[in-house]
Amino acid sequence: MSATYVKPASGMGSLVQQKGVSFRVWAPNAQFVSVIGTFNNWEKQANPMANEGNGYWYQDVANAKVGDEYRYFLKNNEFEVTRIDPYARQVTNSVGNTVVYDRAFDWQGDRFQLAPVNEMVIYELHVGTFGEGKGNRVRTFQAAIEKLDYLQRLGVNAIEVMPVSEFAGERSWGYNPAHLFAVESNYGGPQALKELVKAAHKRGIGVLMDVVYNHFGPSDLDLWQFDGWQENGKGGIYFYNDWRAATPWGETRPDYGRKEVRQFIRDSAIMWLEDFHMDGLRMDSTVYMRSVRGDDDPGCDLPDGWSLAQWINGEIRKKYPEKITIAEDLRDNAWLTKSIGEGGAGYHAQWCAQFVHPVRSVAIAVADKSRSMNALAQAIVQRFNDDPFQRVIYSESHDEVANGRARIPQEIDAKNSESWFAQKRSTLAAAIVFTSPGIPMIFQGQEFLSGGWFQDSQPLDWDQQEEYRGIVRLYRDLIQLRLNKQNATRGLTGSNINLVFLDEAKNLCAYHRWYEGGPGDDVFVAVNFANSWAENTTVAFPHEGLWRLRLNSDWSGYSPDFGSEAQDAIAKKQKGGFLAILKIPPYTALIYSQDAGKAEVGK
Repeated sequence: MSATYVKPASGMGSLVQQKGVSFRVWAPNAQFVSVIGTFNNWEKQANPMANEGNGYWYQDVANAKVGDEYRYFLKNNEFEVTRIDPYARQVTNSVGNTVVYDRAFDWQGDRFQLAPVNEMVIYELHVGTFGEGKGNRVRTFQAAIEKLDYLQRLGVNAIEVMPVSEFAGERSWGYNPAHLFAVESNYGGPQALKELVKAAHKRGIGVLMDVVYNHFGPSDLDLWQFDGWQENGKGGIYFYNDWRAATPWGETRPDYGRKEVRQFIRDSAIMWLEDFHMDGLRMDSTVYMRSVRGDDDPGCDLPDGWSLAQWINGEIRKKYPEKITIAEDLRDNAWLTKSIGEGGAGYHAQWCAQFVHPVRSVAIAVADKSRSMNALAQAIVQRFNDDPFQRVIYSESHDEVANGRARIPQEIDAKNSESWFAQKRSTLAAAIVFTSPGIPMIFQGQEFLSGGWFQDSQPLDWDQQEEYRGIVRLYRDLIQLRLNKQNATRGLTGSNINLVFLDEAKNLCAYHRWYEGGPGDDVFVAVNFANSWAENTTVAFPHEGLWRLRLNSDWSGYSPDFGSEAQDAIAKKQKGGFLAILKIPPYTALIYSQDAGKAEVGK
């Protein structure tokens, strides 16, 4: 299916004019369409729309204005219905009315530039539970704005916002979009979202929007049988009307082969970048866009879904090269991040299942003998198309801490998610995230030991931020090292890694990271995943001399339950390389580097 141009996004839905408002809607099977609203007392015959051909209907309403509520009235033989505008930018609620919305906004010269992929640190958040507030009330964009200074101090430079398209009900994860272009009214609507993006950009933080194009709804869905036409009792013009409609969330997979539906989804994606100044998109469950069954069985392929992703990614790469698109596919299929010219889908990066599952497993396992250092090592060095920054790496995400699974501290110690074991092994997993090549991501509250599992009805407990301020500092220090803020760990922004030591029996591994190499660039990471000291462990460093300890995850400043003192390392030239003897505390990561500009030879 070619990327056929149908109608510009600016020409669909309601568009504020110098005088009045113009309306355009696609309803190819309707015999009569009118726009009804507060401007004509909801009279069905007051403003009939003209049939422009090809299924499009248009009307100018001179007395309509910003803030007016409206719907479309459609008639198809005996079928008569009113519908919310598919291109609605604002609604009163998911089953309410469309609101005429003025897209104008004072961005105050916003020209934010997202960090390059090798210097990006993502913080995933859910607006409805992220900010502070009273009780279990739904949080808002304004509440999120009030936490941006905290995120700036933490050091993250991008937030990934779980979906905010208008959804059914008051609470949701957001993966049930009822209206693709409208911003959730309970969070504050479109103007408040723009304020969040502007405020984030002023603090050097990019904003990535999580979008859902693998299915719509399935409830509160005015798109369903929109103009009365359907086949097989299914969804009508916006959906597949055969076996391809089925998804795990209902029979609401959009028809990727219909040019108007392709345009609809493309327009939604571009809207977030243009109108809301988003710095990128994270596309949910892309495996169900490219496959009916959600796997790599060629017999279940959806070529139209694949070509739609290529079209969207290709346009973004051409028009907005500073933006990023991320696939949540979780099948570790390298074709997702291959170039479109090679036949790939053209995403910049994808969430990496080959990283998160081994890392969580090694952290959560009760017995030391159950941990696999070989699996951990493979997770650390894995990459797509020989590029580690084509993967997003993490130990917690909204998916990994729900649906029958909990936060890592809770998985480690179900009775006490704040125990020594929970603190030690969850932060050790985080150290792996920030020292492995890839785009690191953490999930809201991870940095202050949030326990339990993610629920859209349970806001973050911000008292824990103060209670575990040492753990927050550990995450901040890891981020500072990851971004080379001290000009001593540039290697953590590089693609290169060499696994230099692995002892499966003792649960030890060590690796060397570098960008170009040399003092201030080379980074050496030693990890002990055992509940015992690793005494007299001889390891080969990249160069001889003094290697300064940049971080000891067992430092007492991070927790009163911690308390070991680790030392700088001195690597001496010996048979077998530049060898140093390390003493690594239990469940601890040690991170070393040499000062930039010189390699100090220890005495």
